[in-house]
Amino acid sequence: MSPTILRSGPYRLFFFSSDRSEPPHVHVSRERKVAKFWLSPVRPAFNYGYGSNELRRIEAIVRRHRDELIEAWDDYFHAGNAGTGGQES
Repeated sequence: MSPTILRSGPYRLFFFSSDRSEPPHVHVSRERKVAKFWLSPVRPAFNYGYGSNELRRIEAIVRRHRDELIEAWDDYFHAGNAGTGGQES
């Protein structure tokens, strides 16, 4: 399960329900590209396919929505939703 947290332009920001044991982060996909960003502090964890300019634009989106993303992470994982439902797209 991979709940969508935010859509911004062509980007889908989400996490996997199996990510519970990791620190808060978000995956960002567009077409066949994906990157992962840690949220505290915001920094890239990995990148598959994005060029450096686009990755910086994505990082700016993650920074701009950081509080919202952390809140979604906490709501999902600390409310006991992981693996039992939640929002899915």
